[in-house]
Amino acid sequence: MALLEEGRVCIKKFGRDAGSKAIVTKVIDKNFVMVMTSTRPRDRRTNIKHLEFISEKVDLGNKGQIAKTLEIDEAKIGAQPKTRPAAQKPSASPAKPKK
Repeated sequence: MALLEEGRVCIKKFGRDAGSKAIVTKVIDKNFVMVMTSTRPRDRRTNIKHLEFISEKVDLGNKGQIAKTLEIDEAKIGAQPKTRPAAQKPSASPAKPKK
């Protein structure tokens, strides 16, 4: 059983997501992986020393199984973070003279 593989379920030990379940989505190298956690369902780069691997594994193509494992809504998987609207650029019309 290889612990460092895509689809492996683990627990975050350190950081903002400490104590939450995570799923390995991509292996970057022997020290870093991309994970999706239940508190932040986007892919995040994480040091493997910050993870505690468990024997459970999920299929990354099945969003329902991922949502059930992380105990989140299926629509939140891979969602982009909320961003503020971009500032509007000034129009090219000439400025009005002040009175």
